[in-house]
Amino acid sequence: MTRPPVWPAALLAGALALAACSRPPPQAAAASLPDTEATHRQVLDYLLRRPEVIEEAGARVEQKRHDLAMAASAKAIDLRRAALERDPRDYVANPQGKVTVVEFFDYRCPYCKAALPQLEALIRENRDIRFVFKELPILPDADGRIGVSLRASMAAIAAARRGRYEPVHDAMMATAALDDAGIVKALRDNGIDPASAIATDDDDRHVQDVRDLAVAIGATGTPSFVVGDTLVEGNRMDQLATAIARARKSEKG
Repeated sequence: MTRPPVWPAALLAGALALAACSRPPPQAAAASLPDTEATHRQVLDYLLRRPEVIEEAGARVEQKRHDLAMAASAKAIDLRRAALERDPRDYVANPQGKVTVVEFFDYRCPYCKAALPQLEALIRENRDIRFVFKELPILPDADGRIGVSLRASMAAIAAARRGRYEPVHDAMMATAALDDAGIVKALRDNGIDPASAIATDDDDRHVQDVRDLAVAIGATGTPSFVVGDTLVEGNRMDQLATAIARARKSEKG
């Protein structure tokens, strides 16, 4: 997600502010007014002739904001390491792996679904990757309430208690437009009576804790991944691969 570019007026104001810093002492202020007005016109003329300067400045501002956000996220991740990586309520694939990857996902998120084949291969082919699944139902139904996504998460948590988390998870992720019928089918196809997959108060608390954790580390959507101190947002498998390679290198010392 990108923020809107910086408006020219804002950049002009910044340029004028810099010009004001070089003003002469107060007693000479009256004499300097014409020069200040000339500077104003010169800056405006320059920006009109060189609009790319505005774009470059906007890009630098955006990069600065991104860097600050990532630094804040890294600090928040470090403070919540145990909750991210070692919550016993989460399902974990390859539990003996040395490098931990955490994924926040929603069963109705199209980007999560698009990432599924690569994530399945990552888990299957890299036993050193310890993969933590974080249920983050955030997509609302047509009525604005989070219904199907939440019920899917609760079904997956119930399936975990029966040792069937991964097949149920994968079945729901593979269903293009998941609805309640799709949740029921995923459970039944994996030997679970849907009537028995009832959410408990502990399940509700688990999902709420994951939501709070996502907010705390700055994860604004799904999928979001955490590797080491790095937050990767969106279906950016190249960035995820880079973060994993960096974590592996760090693990080897």
